Amino acid sequence: MTTTSIPGTHGVCRDDFEPVRHELERTLASGEELGASICVTVDGEPVVDIWGGYTDAARTSAWERDTLVNVFSITKTMTALSALLLVDRGLLDLDESVAHYWPEFASNGKADIEVRHLLSHTSGVSGWERPIELEDIYDHESAAARLAEQSPWWEPGTASGYHAINYGHLIGEVIRRVDGRSLGRFFAEELAGPLGADFHIGTDPAHFDRIAPIVPPPPAEFDMSALDPDSIMIKTLTSPLLDYARTSDAAWRQAEIGGVNGHGNARSIARLQSIVSNSGVLDGRNWLSDRTIDSIFRQQADGLDLALMVPLRFGIGFGLPHAQTAPAVPEGRVCWWTGIGGSFVVNDLDRRVTFAYAMNKMSPQIIGSERADAYLRAAFGVVS
Repeated sequence: MTTTSIPGTHGVCRDDFEPVRHELERTLASGEELGASICVTVDGEPVVDIWGGYTDAARTSAWERDTLVNVFSITKTMTALSALLLVDRGLLDLDESVAHYWPEFASNGKADIEVRHLLSHTSGVSGWERPIELEDIYDHESAAARLAEQSPWWEPGTASGYHAINYGHLIGEVIRRVDGRSLGRFFAEELAGPLGADFHIGTDPAHFDRIAPIVPPPPAEFDMSALDPDSIMIKTLTSPLLDYARTSDAAWRQAEIGGVNGHGNARSIARLQSIVSNSGVLDGRNWLSDRTIDSIFRQQADGLDLALMVPLRFGIGFGLPHAQTAPAVPEGRVCWWTGIGGSFVVNDLDRRVTFAYAMNKMSPQIIGSERADAYLRAAFGVVS
């Protein structure tokens, strides 16, 4: 391992992974990247753990080793991992109805929706019925209760419709009904704490001074108001509308929103997700059995996603490789996901590699970014 001291980048990078460090240096120097961290693990051990740039748009505060950032939908992979722990313990059945654990969810045509449908975005419940405001989802129990009362927006199990904001409310409520603890507490006590991972679903104010504020992307070039307000896409993405400016509010940071408000960095993402890339074993502990790991790769949907309007493949809890939508994700026994703006995680079980990337300057793409693709290609170019 070599320790880097080049201005703008810090951390450790094994010699053969130098292309990853060079790519981060390039994007930082060009201004494409403001501040970011990248971590790559092999067999659960970090071979890349680097960071650089700034935490603020004015470039007055350096991105440090322990800087945190809102990684948006990377949080979903932590929520899924939490649910898979309960599956592995025999407390949660992927093929059981959600209503078996959460009886109120059976109302209005949802009695046959299964747990796997929630984890694969195929439940038909991809958002809240209007009216709903962003602050309404900070209260998990009332927000989950509203979802339980709704009718599905399409026939469950027939297609994916990305559960953009409500993923953690749905799965988190199932976890609460099974275990008694909230999602954030379960995750902290069963995963983040035991693994020493600095990742939070519901972030304590004690960590606020380490959080790099999000720098939003340029405004969308198309007029959302010209689209059908009752389409699945518009209802999913605007009920409620994610306001990036609000993500620096204390109320947002402290809420347990298991779909979109996890705070961490590349190191903590890679640490936790290495459970998957190591086929369930990490630090000598069997976290997940082979059977539970295999369930991740049970394909649940392959086609045009009804909410994002791009083609996607979903297993259980993760996306599966898709050459068109995620061209830098390698083929094979691989699962992945991304956070809006560009944060990224890939678990490659064939090579026992986890790649993680977190940043504060958002890209305008819905799925990944050109920066993320460049880092991915640099990393997997070494191990392929």
